[in-house]
Amino acid sequence: MVKTITDLERIGDEAEKIGRMATHLASHDRPVSAFRQIEVLGRHVREMLRDALDAFARLDSEAAVRVSQADTEVDREYEGIVRQCITYMMEDPRPIRHMLDVLWAVKALERIGDHSTNIGEYVIYFVEGKDVRHIGVEAMAQEISRSARRRRDRD
Repeated sequence: MVKTITDLERIGDEAEKIGRMATHLASHDRPVSAFRQIEVLGRHVREMLRDALDAFARLDSEAAVRVSQADTEVDREYEGIVRQCITYMMEDPRPIRHMLDVLWAVKALERIGDHSTNIGEYVIYFVEGKDVRHIGVEAMAQEISRSARRRRDRD
């Protein structure tokens, strides 16, 4: 519980950082295509957080695994946005300061996804008694699947 509270606090810190960057960026011209991708990333991260909290409330280790699996896609989306922002800055260096704000906001979204994954890992530890932080997503999914089958067979 304490570790989950710490991650929730850090999520709040990241959300505050995003708010500051958004306020600052709202008054400047921006590349619309990059912000569409950021909106998709933000939606994805918000769903991850909701799913992690739902898994926590229900003590659902299988749902917690799905949160970790979603983090892989969030990381890919983050890397794509970073590449797009770098390309944009190379083409026109004038908005570099503003694009750095965009990059910091995007990094904050990616970190919220990481904290959501941590919450899911705490759920798995609490429910299954297994530390899955360092085994990889596929191994985690297999382990939880085996554990769920054993529980169903017992019942």
